[in-house]
Amino acid sequence: MTDTAPRTWPDLGGRLIEIDGAQAHVLPVRVYFEDTDFSGLVYHASYVRWCERGRSDFLRLLGGDHRRLIDGSGGTEPAAFVVRRMTVDYLKPARIDDLLEVVTRVKAVGAASLTLAQSVQRNGVVLVEAEVTVVLITVSGKPLRISGALREAFSGA
Repeated sequence: MTDTAPRTWPDLGGRLIEIDGAQAHVLPVRVYFEDTDFSGLVYHASYVRWCERGRSDFLRLLGGDHRRLIDGSGGTEPAAFVVRRMTVDYLKPARIDDLLEVVTRVKAVGAASLTLAQSVQRNGVVLVEAEVTVVLITVSGKPLRISGALREAFSGA
């Protein structure tokens, strides 16, 4: 194949939606064999991994991707969001080949932190709920204020 033009894939990073008047993000996920444990149910850590992808793509679609934060090309000191706290409630199992959606909403925006409410759903039924607090820190480990542009994007969310 000689075509070197970049390709775009619909919904690869999910999409921004509105829930109860606030912006949210939904990421489609298919359960593969590698996501399950010996019982055939989704392994608990797979949900955590999918929530991370949901948070990353939400950030990307709001204009603040991790690469720009880490290399400082966004106009700030190199930084990254790190998980400070995460609570997860496993309510119902998922199985191989299920089509799931990871829904991410902003719960609170602090000076250097974000608290996000996330759920993993199958056909509108909530299987897992998570609340995650992430903190923006510099590469040296110091908290960094969230930029005005990113704060505005998340506050609008």
